This record gives sequence, structure tokens and C-alpha cells, in this order.
Amino acid sequence: MNKVINVVRASLPPFEEYVEEISDIWESRWLTHTGPKHQQLEKDLESFLDTPNVELFSNGHMALELALRVLKVKGEVITTPFTFASTTQAIADVGLTPVFCDINETDYTMDVDKIEDLITEKTEAIVPVHVYGNICDYKKIEEIAEKHHLKVIYDAAHAFGETIDGKNVANLGDVSMFSFHATKVFNTVEGGGLTFADDALCKEFAAIRQFGMYGKEDAEMLGTNAKMTEFHAAMGLCNLRHVLEEINKRKMAYERYIERLTGVEGIYICPQKENVSYNYAYFPVRFNEEIFGKSRDQMANELIQNGIVPRKYFYPLTSDFTIIKEKFVVQDTPIAGKIADEILTLPLYAGLSEEEVDRICDIVMK
Repeated sequence: MNKVINVVRASLPPFEEYVEEISDIWESRWLTHTGPKHQQLEKDLESFLDTPNVELFSNGHMALELALRVLKVKGEVITTPFTFASTTQAIADVGLTPVFCDINETDYTMDVDKIEDLITEKTEAIVPVHVYGNICDYKKIEEIAEKHHLKVIYDAAHAFGETIDGKNVANLGDVSMFSFHATKVFNTVEGGGLTFADDALCKEFAAIRQFGMYGKEDAEMLGTNAKMTEFHAAMGLCNLRHVLEEINKRKMAYERYIERLTGVEGIYICPQKENVSYNYAYFPVRFNEEIFGKSRDQMANELIQNGIVPRKYFYPLTSDFTIIKEKFVVQDTPIAGKIADEILTLPLYAGLSEEEVDRICDIVMK
């Protein structure tokens, strides 16, 4: 009997390597509160991402919320509905109003030609998303932000380690947020990080993740508890040593999908750009029911019946969530709606074999 193939599988270092990495914690008994593992991981990530500053948090969601707070964003934030719940809810959680911009039909990132029509006197920031590792049109976004004096905070949860035009995505915008959740290309089990150029923000982020306390006695701002533990940082230190190897394994599976599914009528695969180095985080495909002969939902059900677990990612749009429609005016985003109804991410992770990819593709092409 064929084993079940899930849409993702967490990358883990060799067990003995992790045990060795955490062994000195039993000596120090330093478990959290920006310990030595935390500090070392920040330094290693700064080097790996070629960025001047990294601050770590308990998860990517809290990192995004706290970025909005530290940058003192008010009013309205232009973002995309074609994203995970966290992006929109982080904006709403800190008392801001999400304004939804439609996406382009090629790579599903924010349609930069529609941003300016959404800007009002209340707009203070743009939160674009690098979707599936497809990098936003950062040059146009930067141009618009400068023209209208807006902050830019990228949701880069899908883009760890990627570069565009020779520049690491960690250096785009005022701040970029990365998720280090278990399912991501690089994980700390749970965790997140912010990258930025302004050195003055280091002190602010360090304080706000620990109850707003700059020192040990006084709180000068309202903060929260969003610290990364030493055990999570240790997992990150181990995984970072292997991440390029893991990305290469993902690439091999990705290329096998491309080989098998390119040219199949009714299936759309995002094209890759020559100026981007990818991390192969996801393999999204769209099914055009009229041409392909089956809807996305029918294809998903058939895969599940055959022991393959894909994901309708992203579906529904975050602007269709009940709580969002109850609290905010929701803009019409027809392209995003169309793609959300057609999209399916097929299994992709380090260690997914060519035979397993073929098994998936055989079911799709049948």
C-alpha cells in the first residue's frame, strides 16, 4: 500500500546534531530571554541573509504585528487578500484598517498598477506578500511608497533566502517579516524574524517583544511576550547549516513536476524569472475546469482518495473571512477571487522523491 504523501513535511537536522546543540543548555539553564542561542542565531541569519539586522520572535505573526507597532503605523494599510490569515489579522489586531489590492494573474503578487487608486489621506503603509516565493515588484512599490510617504513592510514568509537582482529579499522595504514555522523552508519549529536596515529599531524590537522593557526594572512602552526560546533557536542553528542542501532537494522535486506537467492543457504553472534565485517553497498549480475537464476541488478530492494530500492555498481570500467582512469595508478583487477558486498546492518538500512526484503527476494527468 502506498504511503500518504502530505503537502509539506518539516525539515529536521540529524537527531544527534540537535542533541549536541542543546547539551550546554543543561549547564547554563538559560532557556529563554534572549539567551546565547538566540543571539548566535541572529548573527548567523544576518550573515546568511546578507542583511544588517535580524530580530527574532516567537512566531512570524507576532513579528508582523510588532513591526507595525514599532513603525507607528496608523489608519489604513494596503495589502493583499491572497495570503494566509496571519497577514490580514496582524493588521487588524493592532487596530489598523486593511485595504485590499487585487493581484496580478501571472505570479499572484500585488498588482502594483492598482495600488495608487487605493491610497487615501488615511493610508500609512503597504504590506505586500511574496507569494509562494514569487517576489513582488519591489521597485514600483518603492517608487509609490516614496511618492506618498508610506512605510513598506513585506510579508516574506515564503521567500527565505531568495534574491532578486542580486539583492537578498531581506533588504527590501523598511522591514521584512519571515516565518520560521515548521512547514517553512527554514524552521525553528515555531518562530519568526524581522530584517531591517535602521539600527535604531533593534532596541525597539528587543523591548517590545519583552513587555516593553528596555532594562530590567521599567517598561517604557506597552509590549508583549514574543520571545524565542533557546530550544527553538537551537533548532534554527542546526537547520540553517543544512538549508542550502534542503533547498536543492526541493529544487529537484520541483523540476520533476515541471518536466511532467508543463504543457498539460488546462494547467497553469507560475513562470520563474531569470533575475530571481528561488527557494522552491511551494508548487502551486491552477486548474482551468473548462479546458482541463475537472475543477480544482474535483482534482483535490481525487488526489486525497489516492493518498495524496494537497492544499487549497490560498482559499478562501482573507477578505472573505466572516470576521473581516463584519469589521471592514472589503474591496472587490476579482483576479484574486478567480485564482483562489483554481489554485492547488501540490506536495513539495526536501526528500520528496522523483517516484513520489511521478505518482502525483500520474493521478493528475489521468
